Amino acid sequence: MKKLFILIFFTSFIAIGYTQNMLSGKVIDENGQPLFGVQIYSEELQKGITSDENGFYLIKNIPNGKHTFIFTYIGFETQQKHISLFDENSIINISLFETVFHMDEVIVSTPFNKLQSENVMKVEHKSMASLEKKGATTLVESISTIAGVTNMSTGTGIGKPVIRGLSGNRVLTYIQGVKLENYQNGEKHGLGINESGIEGIEVIKGPASLLYGSDALGGVLYLIPEKYANNNSIKGDVSSKYFSNTLGLNTSAGIKTSGDKFKFLVRGAYDTHSDYKTGNNERVTNSRYHEADFKAGIGYSINNFTSDLRYNYNQSQVGIPKEIGEQETDKEMKGLYQDLNYHIISLKNDFVLNSSSIKTNLGYIHNNRKLMIKDKKAVDMLLSTFNYDAKWYLPEFGKFETVVGVQGMVQSNINHGKQVFLPDAHINDFGVFGNSNYAWNSSVIQAGIRFDNRKIDTEEYGIFGEGHYIKAIDRSLNSFSGSIGYKTDIMENLVFRLNLASGFRAPNLSELSSNGIHEGKWEIGNPDLENEQNMQLDLSLEYRSKHFEFFVNSFYNNIYDYIYIAPTGGEIDDFDIYTYVQNDAFLYGGEIGIHLHPHPLDWLHYESTYEMVIGKQKDNGYLPRIPANKFDNTFRAEFDIDQWLDFGYVYLNFESTFKQDNISDFEDPSESYNLLNFGLGGNINFNKIITNVNFTINNILNKEYISHLSVLNEEGISNQGINFVFGLKFNI
Repeated sequence: MKKLFILIFFTSFIAIGYTQNMLSGKVIDENGQPLFGVQIYSEELQKGITSDENGFYLIKNIPNGKHTFIFTYIGFETQQKHISLFDENSIINISLFETVFHMDEVIVSTPFNKLQSENVMKVEHKSMASLEKKGATTLVESISTIAGVTNMSTGTGIGKPVIRGLSGNRVLTYIQGVKLENYQNGEKHGLGINESGIEGIEVIKGPASLLYGSDALGGVLYLIPEKYANNNSIKGDVSSKYFSNTLGLNTSAGIKTSGDKFKFLVRGAYDTHSDYKTGNNERVTNSRYHEADFKAGIGYSINNFTSDLRYNYNQSQVGIPKEIGEQETDKEMKGLYQDLNYHIISLKNDFVLNSSSIKTNLGYIHNNRKLMIKDKKAVDMLLSTFNYDAKWYLPEFGKFETVVGVQGMVQSNINHGKQVFLPDAHINDFGVFGNSNYAWNSSVIQAGIRFDNRKIDTEEYGIFGEGHYIKAIDRSLNSFSGSIGYKTDIMENLVFRLNLASGFRAPNLSELSSNGIHEGKWEIGNPDLENEQNMQLDLSLEYRSKHFEFFVNSFYNNIYDYIYIAPTGGEIDDFDIYTYVQNDAFLYGGEIGIHLHPHPLDWLHYESTYEMVIGKQKDNGYLPRIPANKFDNTFRAEFDIDQWLDFGYVYLNFESTFKQDNISDFEDPSESYNLLNFGLGGNINFNKIITNVNFTINNILNKEYISHLSVLNEEGISNQGINFVFGLKFNI
């Protein structure tokens, strides 16, 4: 294993000289008019530029080999060009055609970085700019507006994504190309990621263990960091948002610049919120939180070598609410709260060869979690994680594209506090995989296989026979996973996708070896748990014409040895005892939606989606924490006002959540509710400074409601009431 680390480390800094090339050309519309501001970008080279007022572009210092460049422009169809350059300067002229729907996006969370229209898997891609229009308080709230994704929340400060009924360690989160590890298994352990410096989000709804290993059994949340500035340019921005419900303020500032070889960016953000107010105007005590975030990056490109070094520091204090008690707007932390901080360092390197390429990712996460009671430490745990990932994209053989690689993780958990809930432990993951893509005409087949091993060693804690005793564990868990997918155009504008994938999840440290008070109960781990293994079938049908779009996504997910926590009926120190058990389970459901853009009302859009999921144990009723069915409708108008307003919009959203009575034995049903939301905004141009303005009112009618996925529903505490959000962003 050490030899593998050394090999990856040294190859990360080796660059082989190759002759440099130039790519130039002109971008025009279907009428032959030049297009100003078209983005031309290569993901693997991390090089980009925009076309000038004459539609002309020029990209220098391109190494020999085959490269992919993406041409994107708002309101026009995205084009992807595969260009082979060998000791030459190429001229590529492009014609873009208008489209009324969203742009075709390059999917970076799947292995071959295809446009969504060419991708075998249906991946949801959303830009952070589009999600910010929803006026959500946190990143996870924003993500939950994507069909098939919901939010398990504890107040406003703690939230974790739920993909088609699965959450926690069944949903893998990637940030800066690194697997996030931050004790995310607990219900009251939030995602802990600040939205600043995030450019886009991709959601894989289904097993992705072939690509990412353990914890991708239910899906992947892939966070795309902001790109560097275009070559030989400098950009900066300052933004601020105010939230009336929590008296909250979110501020962010960043600057970035790029030369021909080096690129830099730096960004800082700070959020602060008081206790949130419910629909009956009562503040939920201790739901306040604060968060400080810092991100920086250095990029370097020369010859055939591209490197990207990123750093993220996040520090937050998050209250754990339990009641509606003292009514105040103070922001100082009191009572029980989490004191959290993490450092993430990642190094991404791409080597572009004549007919192949090598990509490596190294990441280190230092995560410190403290549970504070009146400013005294009750729990103090340090989780250190080193991730490595190396992929070799083999030379193309006919129409076959193939990638092989290794991935792994070295992790340790160390206790520094007096109270020990999880023992000191060491975990080693190692995986090897291969994946191939074959395309012909408008059809694509993609298939792959993977093998993984997890080694878990924990230390004994306490005295045998006493309440807090934790037995030492020495386990080795193996798993095979794979997938096969097919995509084709049945007819013009009608795309069909069929995917069959297996995934797995190794039991986490909490499930294996916990012993103590956790989230209001006495939790005892089960050292005999086996891997969860699943098989999921996905079917997707998508139709898109000039003025109408329709999609239907359906799935059936069969999970063997599903792990869940259940009461034993006993008590320790007046706390109910819960332990982890396994049972086969299955989930099924999907999403269906339309997008109507009627002619000649080109400024008007109507979008409607319905999503549902049913989760059952094979022989013992329903699964816990399954989201209720939801029906979402949005009317949106888009407009420009000459000289001073671009990309203006106004929308009215009506969200209907149905009653959830398909519940486990230890859950209560949740009632249905309807929410009305409103938003408007756009870019104001003044003295060459572009100011983005947005105004949102969420829960206009101040509805009092309780989400089934709110952890506070057990105490009968409602979700957030009416919230006015006003945001400004100055682009310099």
